[in-house]
Amino acid sequence: MPTEESKPAGTEVQNRVGEGGAKAVMVPAPVPESAPKVEPEKTHQPPTKLIILAVVVLAILAIGIPWVVHSLGTVSTDDAYVNSYVTFTAPRVAGQVKGVLVEDNQRVAKGQVLVELDPEPYQVQVAVQQAAVDVAQSNLVVAETTVRGQIAQARSLRFKLQHTIEDVDNQVAALRTRSAVLDQSKASLVLAQAEFDRAKQLLQGKVTSPEEYDKRMETLEVAKAQVAQSLESVGQARVALGLSREPAPGTKATDVPDDLDQNFSAVRQALAELMQAAAPLGVMASSYNFTPKQVLEEFYKRDPGGDIDKIYAGLLEKAPSLKKAQAKLEEAKRDLEKANLDLRYCTIRAEIDGVVSRRNVNPGNHVQVGQALMTLRSLKDIWVDANFKETQLRDLRIGQKVRLKVDMYGGKREFEGRISGFTIGTGSTLSLLPPQNATGNFVKVVQRLPVRIDLVNYNPDEAVLFVGLSVEPEVDIKSPPEGPSAGKFLQDLIGPAPVVGLAEPAKSAEPTKL
Repeated sequence: MPTEESKPAGTEVQNRVGEGGAKAVMVPAPVPESAPKVEPEKTHQPPTKLIILAVVVLAILAIGIPWVVHSLGTVSTDDAYVNSYVTFTAPRVAGQVKGVLVEDNQRVAKGQVLVELDPEPYQVQVAVQQAAVDVAQSNLVVAETTVRGQIAQARSLRFKLQHTIEDVDNQVAALRTRSAVLDQSKASLVLAQAEFDRAKQLLQGKVTSPEEYDKRMETLEVAKAQVAQSLESVGQARVALGLSREPAPGTKATDVPDDLDQNFSAVRQALAELMQAAAPLGVMASSYNFTPKQVLEEFYKRDPGGDIDKIYAGLLEKAPSLKKAQAKLEEAKRDLEKANLDLRYCTIRAEIDGVVSRRNVNPGNHVQVGQALMTLRSLKDIWVDANFKETQLRDLRIGQKVRLKVDMYGGKREFEGRISGFTIGTGSTLSLLPPQNATGNFVKVVQRLPVRIDLVNYNPDEAVLFVGLSVEPEVDIKSPPEGPSAGKFLQDLIGPAPVVGLAEPAKSAEPTKL
């Protein structure tokens, strides 16, 4: 209990009686009105709060102003990720897997062996096709020999035709000779008839002897026989030439058509044999009604100088049977090349530099053509797909510089990029099930458009980017765009597409004219 000495100044003790008994309570003592007021002494304190406030304001300005300026000069989004090309590795030939030389996540170089198929069936096929090539080469030699024989036969028949024409000319000359002999026989008959008539008159006057008369009679009969013989010989010659035995009234026995040596049956037969022999060489006359002379003239026009050796050499090169044999040889060679190609396809190699993923093949598996064995992800051909809001696209253009922040590296590393193109449609319209806003249940949603950002000076050996990593791109909209199609939304045309017209119908192969 406090004592009098311990009570504070200006207080006094009063006893209050309660239900529990008396209790001493200290109450303030009344202050005399005449006592002067003593005010506490004021001390000078520094303006700490003002200094702190000023520092805070300066810090906000120092940080906020650059941030505001930076925000006004850039466009960014957190809806972006790394993407790259995917190369599916598939066999070009079917077969059994002999060995797999790579594993998942293994880095490979272009041309490196990935999978080996059993090559034995294709080695057998190569041997078969090589034998076919040898046979085709032999057939080509046989065909060339056959064509040379056909050319020799055609030349022989050509000379036979010429000989037949000469025979007709000889027969015409013989006809004229026999006709002359007939005229001579007729003259001899006239002389013999006159001498016989004279001897007959002299015999009646007994001027000559009967022996002389008989002699003149014999001479007359011989002359008549000679005329009959000559006449038959002339008729035979005319019939041999295909003429009537007796000449037409008003004509001579020696009168023959001027083109008899061209239209005579033997000449026509020789011409037909020549054309038959020339047909396998691809040589035909322009008309079947051509005379031998016209056929030969047309044949010699095949060479401007009329050199028969050059003509036959051209026939040898263009002979259908030889062309067929050459085509068969080329076909066999192409089949051999295909067999060798299939054999090379038994070794499956990497088409690009990249990393193996999703390997699903093992030794002993039987694979089909086009079956996916594994995939290769490129390490160099990568880009960033940034899905910007449609309200952010106003200031974006191709060629603008981009600063890329990858969550994988935090703030320790940034990558450089460049906008290379805009997707032609938003993500929703290009989805598998695009929205249909014509039903009436329309709620406007801010759309996002994929923008492709190519990496600049990217080296995967220094800092690799994996597909699907989250990226925060910041596009510098203040700096001028650079590079191809700079400052545009659409890329420039590479070049006018060639107009592919309808191919002209292939002309049918026509036989070579004589």
